[in-house]
Amino acid sequence: MHIGKNRAQLEATGFACHSDLHTDVCVSNRPVRIDTLTMKVYTPFSQGMPQPNRLVLPYPKKEDKRLMRYVSSVQIHQGNPPPPCRYTHDVPAVVFSSGGFSGNVFHDFSELIIPLFLTSRLFQSRLRFIVPDFRLKFIGKYKNFFSHLSSYEIINPAANVSVHCFPGVVVGLHYHGALGLNTTNVPEGYSMLDFKQFLRESYNLKIQDVSQSEKPVLVLISRQGSRMFLNEDEMVTMMKALGFRVIVARPDMMANLDKVAEELNSCSVLVGAHGAGLTNGLFLPEGAVMVQVVGLGLGPFSAFFFGEPSKEMPLNYLEYKIEAEESSLTSLYGRDHPVVVDPESVAAANGYGFEKAVYLDGQNFTINVVRFRETVIKAFELLGRPAPLG
Repeated sequence: MHIGKNRAQLEATGFACHSDLHTDVCVSNRPVRIDTLTMKVYTPFSQGMPQPNRLVLPYPKKEDKRLMRYVSSVQIHQGNPPPPCRYTHDVPAVVFSSGGFSGNVFHDFSELIIPLFLTSRLFQSRLRFIVPDFRLKFIGKYKNFFSHLSSYEIINPAANVSVHCFPGVVVGLHYHGALGLNTTNVPEGYSMLDFKQFLRESYNLKIQDVSQSEKPVLVLISRQGSRMFLNEDEMVTMMKALGFRVIVARPDMMANLDKVAEELNSCSVLVGAHGAGLTNGLFLPEGAVMVQVVGLGLGPFSAFFFGEPSKEMPLNYLEYKIEAEESSLTSLYGRDHPVVVDPESVAAANGYGFEKAVYLDGQNFTINVVRFRETVIKAFELLGRPAPLG
């Protein structure tokens, strides 16, 4: 558990729960029975246990009431007569929901993959996952990760309706924020470097540090629908002229996680507009450079979701803040419109729905290649290579 009081209670009673703004996590280190039809967890009663019965939503965004409508609850019962066991397991269970926002790579890693590592790694693969709201596409996409985190087949409650007995259980996932892993809150001392090493092992990636790469490789994330680079070909020509081997990562490639992991592990510089695709920077070798193109109105999002987390990976991080002339919003609204000249005030006055529709979903970019070239040169220098001539 994260907090000393919870750990002491677990040792004294065999059961403890951690709660914060985002998540609830309950742990029993004594035998439990789990009825996968009702998703009830029966734990033995001990004097001093907190809350004899409680409901846990095993997805770490409980503050988002709208999202939690798509997450099935798990009921914990203490001291009730449990049903008889149908299956008996010799490893503990970890129960989490793959509902919520799974399917978006940023949410996958922030709310499930990193929290699963935080919660489960201490078991050293000797655990079994039970996954309410089982999404086959999500489980399949991260099969390499799951097979390294657990040596046992995942239980889908809807397809395996029975009573299972376990020597212990964790219900819920620890969560440290967007792409976050706070070492001081982990008794085992795991860091983001440990998580990245685990990813490399899971996907059989060979390069740990960017210095192991030979010719510098730049991956450009090519978006469709919003925050697109409308002059992508010009950007690629400039990058190649500076000496990079350039890979344009289009949506079909980005959907194949094994391919993404392989390409980014040999990548020196990752360039992308603010968006979920930058999450794949987790596969970059240490010392690589992430360049985030920050559109109008997207400064706070960009820093919070990718700028700050990149420091723990650890990556070199650069921002390219576009000017009004590079945004499609200028042609839509006019150069002097408040949407263009004062995005922060406009967003504050109109709320997140407007902010999302205009700045996240309604904006594309025509990059000033001459100006952007200076950022790419700086990325080159951060790799410890001499700046290109010309």
